[in-house]
Amino acid sequence: MFKYFPTNYVWNLSVDLAIEMGARMGEIEEMCGPLLDASKQPDGPGVTTFRESWVKMGHKLCELADEDETKGRLISAGDKLQRASIYLLTAERMLGHGDPTRKALYDQFQRAFRRGIKLSHAPCERVEIPYGDSHLSALFVPAENVEGPQPVLVQVNGLDSTKEMKYFVGLPKWLAQRGIASLIIDQPGTGEAIRLHDLKAVYNSEVWASKIVDYLETRSDIDPKRIGMEGVSLGGYYCPRAVAFEPRFAMGVVWGANHDWRDVQKKRLEREGDFPVPHYWNHVCWVWGAEDIDEFMDIAEKVHLDGVLDRIRVPFLVTHGEKDSQIPLKWAQRTYEQLVNSPERELKIFTERESGVQHSSFDNSANAGAYIADWVAEHLGGHRA
Repeated sequence: MFKYFPTNYVWNLSVDLAIEMGARMGEIEEMCGPLLDASKQPDGPGVTTFRESWVKMGHKLCELADEDETKGRLISAGDKLQRASIYLLTAERMLGHGDPTRKALYDQFQRAFRRGIKLSHAPCERVEIPYGDSHLSALFVPAENVEGPQPVLVQVNGLDSTKEMKYFVGLPKWLAQRGIASLIIDQPGTGEAIRLHDLKAVYNSEVWASKIVDYLETRSDIDPKRIGMEGVSLGGYYCPRAVAFEPRFAMGVVWGANHDWRDVQKKRLEREGDFPVPHYWNHVCWVWGAEDIDEFMDIAEKVHLDGVLDRIRVPFLVTHGEKDSQIPLKWAQRTYEQLVNSPERELKIFTERESGVQHSSFDNSANAGAYIADWVAEHLGGHRA
């Protein structure tokens, strides 16, 4: 794990995630160099300083992109805008719910991301999936060099990630190279769903996952018999639960298992384990629609996989970093042990040899992501060469 800030795990996590998304080290140094003292401050003042530095870089890149665009240098403009969106998203993710600057910053990030994708002609299509009286937003990345209906891997967030983060980290690209399309979702409780539509997280993820499969079955470019699902971090709970109760999924993968999230919350109340975001308790209450921590803890009692996984009758891959400081390794082992009816189950623990040993491999996603992409290709009819 790259530790720019010696005493601040949450800030280091944000920096490492930005690097995995495509941040440049010179820009990281320019943003983070002035923040060493601020990283030792309490959440409120420190996060304000972090936001200001990262937003400044995002705005600078947007200005440089505008200059490129006026000269007709659209590829360069698109690249800068995508990188700007990484920095703006990183700053927004650090803010607590209710921060008066958060909505405007999220809007800036969205504009930069969408413009960057358009100018760079990246193979990434925004789609909206009907969900109740609202919709779920997603990014669709097609498979490369595939004729006819494509296999697809649905990819879902954790507690605090977004579809754009998962897009940038690279799994959709690695899958596309192997003949697998991607549908990356902001499910309830994450991304646009919570920020723009107030769609709270729910423990029974099959409710929204089934709507996603319904949508994919309407697309002529998708093979309805080859739809898989992957979940990262808290998605390591959502994904197995969805695959267990939605039989149309052909396989499942978790990138960081999360078998018993209720236990993780109890440990966090006792200050055991690292938090993923500042203002953690404020954040989880917002995501799950709880008035206070007591109500949230009542909700969390349902967020576990005991008594669920024996319903899964498709291939399933469980991955975990051996040094995950957020979710203990034992929960990956528990998930694997309970997949008793999966015809092909695998537990892959990423070690120092491969790297990717931290939570959901945020310290180095390349080798772990390639392993997952190869496994998905093997089980959804893609290719590895």
